[in-house]
Amino acid sequence: MVKEQKHYSLPALEKKANEIRIDLIKMLEHAGSGHSAGPLGLADVFTALYFNVLKHDPKNPGWEERDILVLSNGHCTPVRYVAMAHAGYFDIKELMTLRQFGSRLQGHPERVKLPGLETTSGPLGSGL
Repeated sequence: MVKEQKHYSLPALEKKANEIRIDLIKMLEHAGSGHSAGPLGLADVFTALYFNVLKHDPKNPGWEERDILVLSNGHCTPVRYVAMAHAGYFDIKELMTLRQFGSRLQGHPERVKLPGLETTSGPLGSGL
């Protein structure tokens, strides 16, 4: 089964990228820690991926025909969390749990804790 990917206009993508940046800053400020430069710089990339490029289904994250996204730089994971929340993988309110004890949203991603993540990463260069 192939799902039809939505394609957004450039102005819509620019607006979404700015929303992602705003939520990213709020999330990092609330957490009191976390890297900001890399994630902010990747907001446009993750917006394009999640809203125009990747074949994915937030309601069925294990869909066999999905595209696989590997982000080996765990320091940039916060932008992925925000993009995933905006795409519907989980409630945007959960972003405010970043780096809290027991949260699914840690400084580096853990694949088994959050459906939609394909890899666990930590040390730089741990990707493919």
